[in-house]
Amino acid sequence: MILPISKPGTTTQVITGEWKSFMPIVEAQKCIKCGICQNMCPEGIMGDPKAVPEIDYNYCKGCSICANECPVKCIEMKMVEE
Repeated sequence: MILPISKPGTTTQVITGEWKSFMPIVEAQKCIKCGICQNMCPEGIMGDPKAVPEIDYNYCKGCSICANECPVKCIEMKMVEE
């Protein structure tokens, strides 16, 4: 059953990550733990801003904002394989 997302906060109640074409992959050893990606994520699903991002792929839509905002480019967008 697909539920429409119609009010704030519903994305945390409905799994929305199934429709992504690309997913962010974090190269942890390059991460400087600046928190920019976590703060810029529109879904707020990247964990503690003072740690290496732990992305909740159940809710990640693959928007690539995190990868675009990363100052050290440690997040790469990879195509989702079926």
